Amino acid sequence: MSEIFLDLYKHHLWANLSLLDACEQLPDEGLDAGATGTYGAIRDTLVHLFAAEGRYLAAMAGRGEAPGALKEGTFPGIAELKEHARISGAELMALAGSVTSNNVIKVERGGQRYEIPISIFFAQAINHGTEHRAHVCTALTQQGAEPPNLDVWQYLRIGARR
Repeated sequence: MSEIFLDLYKHHLWANLSLLDACEQLPDEGLDAGATGTYGAIRDTLVHLFAAEGRYLAAMAGRGEAPGALKEGTFPGIAELKEHARISGAELMALAGSVTSNNVIKVERGGQRYEIPISIFFAQAINHGTEHRAHVCTALTQQGAEPPNLDVWQYLRIGARR
């Protein structure tokens, strides 16, 4: 994949870590809060975001689920989610920098078999992350908290791109 696309995944990692930073000081009741029309509680949304990203990466790399994979329905804490974000973000960037063809990946999900081009997993990682970061920001706003500005222009303004 072109080096040009690496900025997508660099921004994705920065946005994930920035959101986790914003959630780090939330009390349990804050982490338990959600908002109508979103995935659910902030803690559940964050775990879902990173658990799904781990599943995408496992499929893209042609491996099974990692032994330390996040499990939905559990909450390991913000510090561990940050570690998952760093690892998966680095792996997405490495894959984005090394993939040279749109190979088809065979996966099984819910008893169904699928053949999915790797480009769809790359797109889904960005789309899924953006969607669920917005859910958490909505829940933060509903609690009266100022959500972080996670857009690409903010990423560029603060110099995170370097």
